[in-house]
Amino acid sequence: MNNNDILFASLVGSKIIEKIPRLTAVQNELMKHVLPPLPFLPFRNNEAIAQVSSEEYFNHWEADKSLGEEQQFFPLSMSIDEGKTYFRLPYEPLISIAGKNVIAKRRVAKWNAENSNQLTGSIKERWSQDDYEITITGALMGALIRGSYEDCYPRADFEKLKKVLTNSKEIWINCPPLELLGINKIVIDDFSFPFTKGENVQAYEIKASSDYSYNLLMEI
Repeated sequence: MNNNDILFASLVGSKIIEKIPRLTAVQNELMKHVLPPLPFLPFRNNEAIAQVSSEEYFNHWEADKSLGEEQQFFPLSMSIDEGKTYFRLPYEPLISIAGKNVIAKRRVAKWNAENSNQLTGSIKERWSQDDYEITITGALMGALIRGSYEDCYPRADFEKLKKVLTNSKEIWINCPPLELLGINKIVIDDFSFPFTKGENVQAYEIKASSDYSYNLLMEI
């Protein structure tokens, strides 16, 4: 029996195998002619077991640290001593700015269909620009996510912000979008500290108006 006969017998089925004498010898011969396994893909994965490195966290309740001024896109700083020292908000807030024009309007006549020569609309006598309305919304965060009040609540930043908000004079402010509008000073209209989820988080909302320096004394 040659190799072709053995291969043919293995492919056709068990009936041909039964007719072949010395079945044990045939099976032994087949075991010698088993082809080696061929890889399906031209490459093989690395079967070595890689070493897994693990990091140990000493404090799982530690909160994210505040970003520096160079890491914030629009950092906001405020001063109550004419720019000598500034308090920068530790976490970048959301800033909304709204402007308004003040126009004095006068209606001199009523329009009707019979007399179409009458003036339509109002006469604008005077135009001026109102203050910019600025809304600053953000949050203060403590060092730990959970724990006691002394360890979690951002008390130090809260007291600094409160000192700025309760100041009775104009507040100097540094912020890129405000500087583009020529706003360097603001006055606080109102502020709030709403309920915030999280033991180490305190949200705030500040509503302010732009302020400019004017010289009301004129030499005669």
